[in-house]
Amino acid sequence: MAFLRNPLAWYKRYVLKIYDTPTSPSAIIGRACHVALQHFYSRIGKDGAIALGLEYLRSVPDFEINFRKATSRTAQKKKRIAMEKEYGQAIGYYLARPPQHKVLGVEIIAMAEVEGLALPIKAISDLVVKSQIDKRAVDIVDHKFVDAFSPDRARKTLFVMQAIFNYYTVRQKYGKPVRRFIVHECRKKKNADGSSQMRRYIIDFSKCKDDFAVFHRLINDATAEISRERLYLPNPSDMFEGENSFDIYRLGLLEE
Repeated sequence: MAFLRNPLAWYKRYVLKIYDTPTSPSAIIGRACHVALQHFYSRIGKDGAIALGLEYLRSVPDFEINFRKATSRTAQKKKRIAMEKEYGQAIGYYLARPPQHKVLGVEIIAMAEVEGLALPIKAISDLVVKSQIDKRAVDIVDHKFVDAFSPDRARKTLFVMQAIFNYYTVRQKYGKPVRRFIVHECRKKKNADGSSQMRRYIIDFSKCKDDFAVFHRLINDATAEISRERLYLPNPSDMFEGENSFDIYRLGLLEE
């Protein structure tokens, strides 16, 4: 997805391995929530898990955060206080009634060789759990902390592509059928109408034959694209790294 969005930013990070682009406060809050859930589903109590997520958030140095308009030290301090408040609110919403699973693995990093693909693929699965609809199979659970719920729900292209990456890696690591990819979305800001802060989307792999075909075509086309001699161009409209990638292009920092 990074390659499709901004080839130059992708090349900088994943080929040259330069990790100097500041991260948005929203993304850091999401990571802190993931840290908390990683510990919660590893059987640490709620309070302990929340504290460990907060510890992670506080450990991120200022230079790694994209404060945008908050340029003064006072403004940045206020922003960090607001980040902690939003983190506490978001993880509180999730852990008020946390989804229950028979957990087999937490934060599973795995790779897989897939027939028909030239390169191995890698994915990180938040949770691998026993499937509740197929005793022989496992399900994959993914957590997302968002500002707004996804309008496309389980048909969102990004969810489907991510799901198939995880499908292959978990299938190879566990040697079992993989039945579903379950996305739990938690809205970080309180719903004005008092509705639930949580939504669940389910991708059933038994109904994804056409999606698998598109996935293979996309991975093979992307592999061919990065294999040929080419120029890596910036995408100034990229909301995450547009300005940074264009600065690199303007200054010719990656020309060699």
